[in-house]
Amino acid sequence: MMEKIKVKKKYTFGAIVVGLILAIALGLGVLFLLKDEEKPSVEIKDKEPQKEKSVKIVDLTSNKRPIAVMINTHNAALPQVGLNSAFIVYELMVEGGITRMMALYEQDFNETKIGSIRSSRHNYLDYAMENDAIYVHWGGSVPAYNDLDKLNIDHLDGMVYGGKYFTTDKTLNRSLEHTRFSSSDMIREGIEKLKLRTTTDNGYLLNYTADIVDLSSKEGSSVANNVAIKYSSYRTAEYEYNSEEQVYYRSMNGKKHTDLLTGEQYHFKNIIAYAVQYDSYQGEKWRDLKNIGTGEGVYITNGYSIPIIWTKESRESKTKYTYLDGTEIDVSDGNTFIQIYPTDGSITIE
Repeated sequence: MMEKIKVKKKYTFGAIVVGLILAIALGLGVLFLLKDEEKPSVEIKDKEPQKEKSVKIVDLTSNKRPIAVMINTHNAALPQVGLNSAFIVYELMVEGGITRMMALYEQDFNETKIGSIRSSRHNYLDYAMENDAIYVHWGGSVPAYNDLDKLNIDHLDGMVYGGKYFTTDKTLNRSLEHTRFSSSDMIREGIEKLKLRTTTDNGYLLNYTADIVDLSSKEGSSVANNVAIKYSSYRTAEYEYNSEEQVYYRSMNGKKHTDLLTGEQYHFKNIIAYAVQYDSYQGEKWRDLKNIGTGEGVYITNGYSIPIIWTKESRESKTKYTYLDGTEIDVSDGNTFIQIYPTDGSITIE
C-alpha cells in the first residue's frame, strides 16, 4: 500500500511538471503572437546598442582648419611653453644644426601663452600645407616669404602684427628674438580680423584609433623603452617610456623637456621618426629637405617600435605612413611627435 502511494505521488508530481511546461510554452506562444507595438521595451533592454569608442586627441567630426605655430628650439629659448595642447609636433633641422619645431593645434585649443615663436623656414610650409593649417610665425627667411606668397598660404606674421596678436615678454632673461609669444585667443582674433578661411575638407593626417595599438605581434617589431634621435652635435632628442602611463617622456641633450609655465615634462603617446637628406639651399645659408619621395622610418607607441614606409608625392600632399605590407598605420589616441632628422644623424632604440 505504501509503495502504491509512493508511486501515485510520483505520477502526480510528474503531471504537475508536465503541466507547468505546457503552461510556460503556451505563455511564450502568446508573447510571440503579440503585435510589434506591444513588446518594444523588452527588446530594447536586451539589445541596447553599444556606444562606439571616440578618439579624444582630435575631433574627427570637425571641419575646422588646424593652426600650425613655429616654435623656437634654440637652447637660449628654453623652456618652451604651450606644447602640451598640440596634437602633432614636427621637428626639423635648420641652419647651424639647430632645430625648430612646428606645433599643430585644433582651432578651438586653449593656451594662455605659446612660444617662443620663431621665424619661418620654407621646409615647414610643406607640413603646414599637408594639414591645410593656418600658419603662425614671427618673420622668416627669403625662401619662406617667397613660398608663402607663391603658394598662397594663409598665415599670421608677428613681424607684421606684433603688438596686436603677439606679445614680447621682457621679463625673461633672454635675447629679444627668444621672447616672442602669442596665445590661443590672440591667434583666433588675428584669424578673424584677417578673414582667413577657417574650414577644411582635408581631413586629418593620421589614422587615429580609440583602440589600443599593439605592435608587439607585428613582423619586425621590437621593444622601445628608450629612444634617442640625433640631428647634429647641437641637438639630440630623447624619450623614455613610462609603462604605467603608457607615454614617452621627452628630453633634449640629456635635459628634461619642460613647460615654462607648468614646469611639467612634455610627454607623447606616439613617435614617428625617419631620415631624409638635408642639402644646402641658396648657398650655405639655409637647409633644404629632400622629403618628396619615399623611404623607411619607424613608428613607436606603447613600448614597441616597428619599421614603416613614408611617402610624400608633393609639397602640398599628405605624407602617408604605412606598415611594410602597405596598409596605413593605426595611430594611438594621443599626441604625436614627428622627428624628421638628417641622413647623417642617427636613431637608437632600446
